[in-house]
Amino acid sequence: MKLCSISVFFGLLLSGLLPQASEAQALSKPAFDRDTDLLLVQMDCKTDVDDIHTAAALYMLMSHPEFKNLSYLPVAGTYGVQEGLYVPPGEVLDLAFGKKWADADANRAKALAQVYKRVKKTLKSGGEVWIAEAGQSDFSALLIREIQSSMPEVALAERIHVVQHSNWNEEVTSKESLAFVKSTIDYHKIPDGNAVGNGTPGFRTPGYSQWEAQLSDPKLKAVWQLAVAVGLRYNGIDGRYDNKAVAENGLDFSDLSEVCYILGLSEIKDTDEFFNRFAQ
Repeated sequence: MKLCSISVFFGLLLSGLLPQASEAQALSKPAFDRDTDLLLVQMDCKTDVDDIHTAAALYMLMSHPEFKNLSYLPVAGTYGVQEGLYVPPGEVLDLAFGKKWADADANRAKALAQVYKRVKKTLKSGGEVWIAEAGQSDFSALLIREIQSSMPEVALAERIHVVQHSNWNEEVTSKESLAFVKSTIDYHKIPDGNAVGNGTPGFRTPGYSQWEAQLSDPKLKAVWQLAVAVGLRYNGIDGRYDNKAVAENGLDFSDLSEVCYILGLSEIKDTDEFFNRFAQ
């Protein structure tokens, strides 16, 4: 870059005409191809109930006509080394997705084989794999090692992408797994989906009760009603994390911020805007 260009760049940065680092990162949309790529939404479900709401929000998004042909797979139980009890998501996932989800809590090896089968098909057909890391990266590390071993011809850093939004999720991933994932594939760290106004959607909203009135589709309403009920059933129980937004009759699907980033929806501001746009 020429010296005059550097001077102009910093002048714009200081004047506020260029986005700050976190905003620039969020505004740089990934090139997810809806015709060829695979979206994996990996939820730890331990010990926060937010992934239960995230599953309902994912179902609502994937039910929208805009995304009806998108290839995706929810994966539950992808927790790392954190302590605490699991939040069983099976009721919600079964109602929303039938049997089209993988259960890494019940049987991690079986879930890995199930996910790898979808990944292999995608890679063989020329697509790429995008992982919304709604939890830790330990399961992703297992998956990447399997691809590395079974498909050595795949350029991992170009065709496997992981998106993470949470410092805590990184902290309770095993150090070895996190280091391996970050050094092997295309790793995106985006602003936290628990906050509004940082460049990605903020989907943690205490006291948000108007969602039910915004839904007219019976299946969507049933999925959300069950997700809210399950969230309240387990929130803060037996030492699980006490999610204040959920306790205050609100919603927390903050992990969906990663899905929004992958699909180029980072301009969505908050929970209300998400429901106004995708509720049916």
